[in-house]
Amino acid sequence: MWYQLLNIFFFVFHTLLTLFNITGWMFRITRKWNLITLLLTAFSWFVLGIWYGWGYCLCTDWHWQVREQLGYHDQQNSYIHFLLLKLTGINFNENLVETVTLIVFMISLALSIWLNIRDRKKPV
Repeated sequence: MWYQLLNIFFFVFHTLLTLFNITGWMFRITRKWNLITLLLTAFSWFVLGIWYGWGYCLCTDWHWQVREQLGYHDQQNSYIHFLLLKLTGINFNENLVETVTLIVFMISLALSIWLNIRDRKKPV
């Protein structure tokens, strides 16, 4: 029962976090939090990734552990690939998904940094 609830929680939380990382820079009120979540994501991917493998995501790791307890054996390395497969039923090329994910992440991070700096210079 708990694992099923955790599975649902991770689907919702991780998906919303991903969408927030992509779009949170658009709104002045959420920009600071967006930059924080993007930097935490970057820390997970690039710093923790030194030890756990490039692109390591703590949320994905925990979600996979929960899903294994439920008897699922997901083969995807990428949560985005997994999510696209679950939502569309299409098994996109994993390298393509990872490349697009990285590009979208880098664009979102650059926009978030630029807009946060601009907002600090501009009076409210």
